[in-house]
Formats: sequence, structure tokens, C-alpha cells
Amino acid sequence: MLLAIDTSTQTMGIALYNEPTVVGEMMWVTASHHTVELAPAVEDLLRHCSVQAMELQAIAVALGPGSFTSLRIGLALAKGMALSLHIPVVGIPTFDYMAEAQPPSENPMLVLLSAGRSRMAVQRYVSNGMKWQAESEPQVMTPDEISSSIERPTIICGEMSAAERQVIGRKWKNAILLSPALSQRKPCMLAEMAWKRWKNGDVDDPVGLAPIYLHIAGGIQEQ
Repeated sequence: MLLAIDTSTQTMGIALYNEPTVVGEMMWVTASHHTVELAPAVEDLLRHCSVQAMELQAIAVALGPGSFTSLRIGLALAKGMALSLHIPVVGIPTFDYMAEAQPPSENPMLVLLSAGRSRMAVQRYVSNGMKWQAESEPQVMTPDEISSSIERPTIICGEMSAAERQVIGRKWKNAILLSPALSQRKPCMLAEMAWKRWKNGDVDDPVGLAPIYLHIAGGIQEQ
């Protein structure tokens, strides 16, 4: 049994996974209450799924990019549980598991998350026909800059406000905006990716595992 934790942004998610079954999943939007909501949510999910903490065999955690504070909270819980239960932890970049959830396409894809201060974290992916691969490093851009960068049909996936969708969607012939439901981060996908890595013996050192932060003018991204 594997527990996955994603606190990259104000949208939080956790999942229990035991291949080939998604045992349980929870997603919700928090008002910056990650600290007080995360641990009780994990307890609730375990209880609803009739799973004891001692049955967990591995922990997965989303590494970001995302909010400075929320990423630290998710990583702290994942590390604490892994160390206390003496089980491995697997860290997965948030953009990688968001891309993994989308079907391959001949068009490139931009994966987006809020970076605060009216900016967005962005990473470009291309498909080899079987899976998505990152073509660039994550960077911070404004919605206007994202729109200006789109020069060919491009899939746009990620959390966007109505205003951000309107700005990025100005390139209506080339900006293929996925619906909010299709853009939703799915912690069960994080769990599935981590499960494969864990089974292959590819796990992380919980002490050295660190979140992915991006820098913007004036400091580290924050929400």
C-alpha cells in the first residue's frame, strides 16, 4: 500500500494506491490551511479505506514547483511518516505527474501552476508517441508572456483562473486549453508513478529530499 501526498498549491490531494487499485483519493481547495488540514485528511482517508498506517509500504510526495510554504508542509509529513514507519519515500516533480495524466499528442504541451504575484510556473513537454518528456526547465512567466510564446498548436494543462484562461486563450487557434476537470492534478497518478519507481528500487533519501522552488523577481515563489 502506498500513500501519495501533493500540497504543491492551494489545491491539495492525497491518494492510497495498491496496484492495480486506487484504494482511495481526496482532493480539496484550502485557504492556506495546509498545516492544520493535511494530517487529519490523511487520517480520514486511512479510516475510510480501512487501512492502518502500519500497512503502508511507501510514501510518495509531489516536489513542486509550487508554493514555498505548502510544499514544505507536504514534504515534512511525507518524510516524517517515512522515517517513523521505516518505509521508503519517492519524490516526483509535480509537472511530471501532471503530464503523465494526459494522452500523448503530436502537439507540444505547456503545464502550468500558479507561482503567485500574477505569475505562473511553466514547463514545456513533447510526446514521443508513448509518453510525455520535458523539453525545458520550469520557468516563471506571466499569462501574457505565455500567450506570446505560443506559436503553434499547443496543449495547455494546469490550474488557471478565469482571467488567466482568457489571456492565454487569446491565441485561440493555437492555445488548446484543456478543461478544468482534465487539468486537475490527480494524486492517484502521482501514486501510480511512485509505485513503479518504488518497485524498481528507485527511492529517495528522506533526509536529502528537497522541494523544487522557482525564483521570481523579488524572491522565491510564494502563494
